Amino acid sequence: MTQSDVLVIGSNMIDLITYIDRMPIEGETVEAPDFQMGFGGKGANQAVAAARLGSKVSFITMVGNDTFGQQQLANFKENQIDTTGVGTGTKSSGAAPIFVEPSSDNRILIIKGANNELTPAVLDQHVDLIKNAKIIVLQQEIPLETNYHAIDLANQFNVPVLLNPAPANKDLDINHVSNVNFFSPNETELATLTGMPTTNLTEIKQAAQHMVQMGVNNMIITLGSKGVLWVNKDTSDLIPAVKVKAVDTTGAGDSFIGSFAHYFAQGEAIPTALKHANQYAAITVTRQGTQKSYPTAAELASLVK
Repeated sequence: MTQSDVLVIGSNMIDLITYIDRMPIEGETVEAPDFQMGFGGKGANQAVAAARLGSKVSFITMVGNDTFGQQQLANFKENQIDTTGVGTGTKSSGAAPIFVEPSSDNRILIIKGANNELTPAVLDQHVDLIKNAKIIVLQQEIPLETNYHAIDLANQFNVPVLLNPAPANKDLDINHVSNVNFFSPNETELATLTGMPTTNLTEIKQAAQHMVQMGVNNMIITLGSKGVLWVNKDTSDLIPAVKVKAVDTTGAGDSFIGSFAHYFAQGEAIPTALKHANQYAAITVTRQGTQKSYPTAAELASLVK
């Protein structure tokens, strides 16, 4: 029986990161100054962030039946992630071509590959992992039905769930969303889900309160450099971001989710866990790359000083 602080159910990708001066227009070829390849995928990123901070992390995912899949598995093990729930699919690995501009803003494409083979039936093979976790973390680079089944199983065993609805999917079923403890979109995803404007803080609060009225327990809206907004039926609290000079924001949202899950599983109160997750995410944007920008607990302690 594997007990974990954080169980992540989700995706893994190989990130193909091109640093560009500008995007080419149609039919144009432009030279780019730099390229890096790295491990990514929202699920894997969140699992690595929690593991680097010292949580005991288990991961349910499907890697591709190719060299990338073997490299992913080795990367999970190197980060001390329990791989009992990692399967090998029949498709190629998921991949994410990412284009990073000098402003640090990015544009991302995703090819799901083997991630689409993470079906509800796969979860039934790993009920032990699900019922013995302190918190379960979900995102949306895997089939929606798999997330719904994960929420149902978690509810059955009274395990708290954090759902990060990224990438946004307007078909997301509110009945399942209302059964999670934490629902954490960014403002763009919040607009897609509610059909409401989110161009300023007042509108974002209204859209978040709309979700709470529909039954969501805790809304945690990530607002980039503005911080994070926590809304539930009793609270509307903006936790400001830590001011840093951003170099590359790729994977920053995932570092926030993974680190929040870690701090929550360690028993921190929600506002404290949010503050600490903000600090963690701020450090990651000062470094290039996705997972390789995530500090360990020891590094974090020296960086925060």
